[in-house]
Amino acid sequence: MPRRTSRPASDRASSKRPASGRAARGAGREDSVSRLLRFARENRVETLDLKYVSLLGRWHHLSLPAERLSESLIREGVGFDGSSVAGYDKGSTSDMTLIPDPETGVLDPFWDRPTLSLICDIYKGDGTPFRRDPRGVARRAEAYMISTGIADRAMISPEFEYYIFDSVRHRTDPQISFYEIDSEEAEWNSDAEDARGTRIPNRAGYQALPPQDRLYLLRDEIVRLIQQAGIPVKYHHHEGGGPGQSEIEILFHPLLHAGDATMMVKYLIRMSADRAGKVATFMPKPLWNVAGSGMHIHQHLFLGDRPLFWDEGKWADLSELAHWYIGGLLHHGPALLGLTNPSTNSYKRLVPGFEAPVNLIYGLANRSAAVRIPAAGRTPETKRIELRPPDATCNIYLALAGILMAGLDGIRQKIDPREAGFGPFDQSIRNLPERQLRRLKTLPLSMGEALEALEKDHAFLLEGDVFDAETIESWMELKTREFLDVRNRPHPREIALYFDT
Repeated sequence: MPRRTSRPASDRASSKRPASGRAARGAGREDSVSRLLRFARENRVETLDLKYVSLLGRWHHLSLPAERLSESLIREGVGFDGSSVAGYDKGSTSDMTLIPDPETGVLDPFWDRPTLSLICDIYKGDGTPFRRDPRGVARRAEAYMISTGIADRAMISPEFEYYIFDSVRHRTDPQISFYEIDSEEAEWNSDAEDARGTRIPNRAGYQALPPQDRLYLLRDEIVRLIQQAGIPVKYHHHEGGGPGQSEIEILFHPLLHAGDATMMVKYLIRMSADRAGKVATFMPKPLWNVAGSGMHIHQHLFLGDRPLFWDEGKWADLSELAHWYIGGLLHHGPALLGLTNPSTNSYKRLVPGFEAPVNLIYGLANRSAAVRIPAAGRTPETKRIELRPPDATCNIYLALAGILMAGLDGIRQKIDPREAGFGPFDQSIRNLPERQLRRLKTLPLSMGEALEALEKDHAFLLEGDVFDAETIESWMELKTREFLDVRNRPHPREIALYFDT
């Protein structure tokens, strides 16, 4: 069973101010190394599994015998070839080093032998941090926030929406292109011999009860593993899309830990589904005309023990600083989507007719808004905002860093979303007059538009040396290649529409 080797989850997720200062951090790392070594001995660990993230946001790993685990390995790391990893250095600069973060240690529940999993930071061969390491970008974003004096903690809680299917087949060649998905919950299987009238109609799966919800035992097992990995879970349920859609929400973590938790949750979900003979996907829109899967990002800022988004008696009990933060998110929204929604499939979810946002607006409890202020935040500590466009195709570290940088820029520039025409809109905008609807600013309609916006508007990301031009250029190059790869291929629907012209 997975267990964390670091401090208890309740401490990591609390609103208390974390220790700061170089000496404290150094002493803390030494303590965490000692705890890690003791944990490995007590659990008779036989294998170490070192995980690191590519620029595209996917985990890679390498494994080594547990006998290699020592203080020097944690300090000096393990070398690897960065030239084979998307977005990393080529040629003579490709020799890189993985430095394990001892606070990320967890027993992996899917290996046959006791295996200790560790998330790593990436260093260059000369011993300096690698600038394109996504965890490093997230660390620098937190450090920049502290340096501004605005806040010393950004607390983050992602929502995980995903589908679990029974089978997925696909093929793309010059003469053929198709995919086929099946789910035992799906309405299209209502005539199956074992259906028993329990299939879930399209868009009618929200918090469905067993026996319609056939995934509850698997989802409950996933939540058990997430909790044992030291990640507190808020709740889980069947989602509204219909066949196979589920949601799990976790509690708040500081930004870097939220990134680590996101990677671990996605791993546990995918592996649990695979072990059950199914397949999980975080693809934003795997099914046409069915609700897509987003990754809404709940967030708020603290300075010491003081929550910065609360001002009782104001609109939605929201402070001016919170308004400026929202102003930054919406002002930089089109560019931000180049990081938070970086797939061609992302924009098949961000369409009218579903709960996914299409306009750059904000409002209280408004699920059609890009920024929603949850009505449940009725105390200073729970007052938060929810950014609704993001999805799980993002590199979570880059996305969270970009979100924080946009919000901080809004505070620095005092960007008032009310004056900028972003709202507030406390109700759905569907019934607004057409003339007023036309004045609303919209989200990008495609990945290409989002990347163009990011190319034009990324100076806010360079503040404090958090991102750098080379990282953004590498990201743009990889993502433009993906965009063109999809854009340049004939689509099966095009055959139906145009073949007989």
